[in-house]
Amino acid sequence: MYQGGYTGKILRINLTNQTAKKEDLPFEVAKDFIGGAGFGIKYLFDEVPANTDALGPDNKLIFASGPLSGTNVPCASRMAVTAKSPLTGAVGMGLSGGHFPVELKFAGYDALIIEGKSLDPVYLSIKSGDIKFYSAKKLWGMKTTDTQQIIKNDLNDQNTRIACIGPAGENQIKIAAIINEWRAVGRKGLGAVMGSKNLKAIAVRGNDKIKVADKEKLKEARKVFTAAMKESQVLYPAFAKMGTPMVVDHTCNMGIFPTKNFSATGEYDPIEKIGIQAQTSRSVGKEHCYGCPVGCSQVKLAKTGDYAGIMTEGPEFETIYAFGGATGVEDIDAIIAADRLADEMGFDTISSGVAIAFAMELYEKGILTKKDTDGLELTFGNHEAMMAVLKKMPYREGIGGLLADGTRIAAQKIQKGSQKYAMHVKGLELPAYDVRGAKAHGLNFATAFTGADHCRGYAFQEIFGIPVPREIDRFEVKGKGELTKWNQDIRTATTDAPTMCGFILDMAVVGIAAQNTSSLLEAVTGIAYTPDKVLQAGERINNLARAFNVREGFTRSDDTLPDRLMTQPIPGGASKGHLISKEELQQMLDEYYAARGWDESGTPGCEKLTELGIGYVADQLNPK
Repeated sequence: MYQGGYTGKILRINLTNQTAKKEDLPFEVAKDFIGGAGFGIKYLFDEVPANTDALGPDNKLIFASGPLSGTNVPCASRMAVTAKSPLTGAVGMGLSGGHFPVELKFAGYDALIIEGKSLDPVYLSIKSGDIKFYSAKKLWGMKTTDTQQIIKNDLNDQNTRIACIGPAGENQIKIAAIINEWRAVGRKGLGAVMGSKNLKAIAVRGNDKIKVADKEKLKEARKVFTAAMKESQVLYPAFAKMGTPMVVDHTCNMGIFPTKNFSATGEYDPIEKIGIQAQTSRSVGKEHCYGCPVGCSQVKLAKTGDYAGIMTEGPEFETIYAFGGATGVEDIDAIIAADRLADEMGFDTISSGVAIAFAMELYEKGILTKKDTDGLELTFGNHEAMMAVLKKMPYREGIGGLLADGTRIAAQKIQKGSQKYAMHVKGLELPAYDVRGAKAHGLNFATAFTGADHCRGYAFQEIFGIPVPREIDRFEVKGKGELTKWNQDIRTATTDAPTMCGFILDMAVVGIAAQNTSSLLEAVTGIAYTPDKVLQAGERINNLARAFNVREGFTRSDDTLPDRLMTQPIPGGASKGHLISKEELQQMLDEYYAARGWDESGTPGCEKLTELGIGYVADQLNPK
């Protein structure tokens, strides 16, 4: 039945009894959910019951690439990793590139489902049909780079691709990440889920070829795709040379680069110290994901003080914001060092930086004192204090332990009115956009099924002025509900499921995204796709993810923003005076729910779910 793109197989690993089972991937699941995020959310909803402990053995960790991965389609070495998030309690889904995603396909699997819990630390080796469990006792406590090298040595294969956790995941801090080579599944605490299962690493090696249904069709579809990439005015001339750090200057000029825990956006402008010119001065090379001609990942080398000689892949735009803008740190080498430390220890740069910025504001307001901060002068801009806290976080030491599970939990412990300074949605810390000056982007933060997540429904219309599907006023409220639905569905359908790099959507194919994806998918898989069917798949996946969250108890009241963004206008810069008032947010939510066909509480109804072919979900949301 499968003609190409899919291996048609899922590998199910039970860590409790150390068994491996190869299962067929149902063709209808492949057709309706495409791959990647679609597979992850489908299996999460179907196999993880309501109220499952996210750090218990019944949670499942699902790795899934898409049908384009492993073919000659460029920029398609991506995977989605999905579980119930210990940080939010909602769907936890993150994306990552590099080489691991295609290696999983070459090993013969469209998805890998990890369940149960090992009694002792283990790592998993997948070598085509050969599945082995190895003791990871000697690796426990080891940093991620060392872990990967030791496993490669043990397996006598330097080309093995490895996804692993560091001390942060082992200690189940709720902002822990999964690291594969230089890439990270950075957000929602998925590294903590892996650590809760006593799984240190997954090593994958394969030599299968991915079949293509129609090579001539693919040749033509690929020609259109690569032509769009070459014609882009941004992709190769700028993005390939500077990567995501170029967005620092752009968002500063827009007045939406958040600074000092969102208290000084537009008022404090750090371009000169941490913008693209400063970043470029530290560039020493670049990294490419498998099959990517762009190579946006910039390798940086710190050059001054105690940080001299530290190298990292990055820091990316979001990390520069988290360890620079949010904290007020102006030392570019400190930001490079913080990025490397986060990767080695295995934790999310965004959540950790925002949590430290939160603590800095509380310290400056007197809510936290030196007694609470282990004697650290935790003021905005103090890079030594920032680094000291970062080193404590993976081990839950002192102030690091207070912040290790994110701002929501920290605020619950601190009290004293600290909640109003905690910048999160559903427990997930805000990314690098002050959405008071970009309201569709803000609505996406409020409604994305993972919490405040720029990767779900990125409003490129507001951030980059791209007039697709129409021209947008970023300060306007009307029309943002419908736009946000479209943004979330198009990104899910064209990047998160097939799987494809999201940057290509924004910078190369945005005007032809659904057609481009349908052409590529049909050529690779042999399944008849149209742009409308592709978009519907994105809608189906988003509805199923919403259903998971509703089943977990999430309601309209959780689709909100931090109080600061709704009550305090941006203090300076090009977006000065703007905010998203509580009334405006409710207006946008009404429009968004209506566009989605949900009721006023944000619950998908039976009619909508049936229309999308997932009517079985309705009974679990409205049990009789």
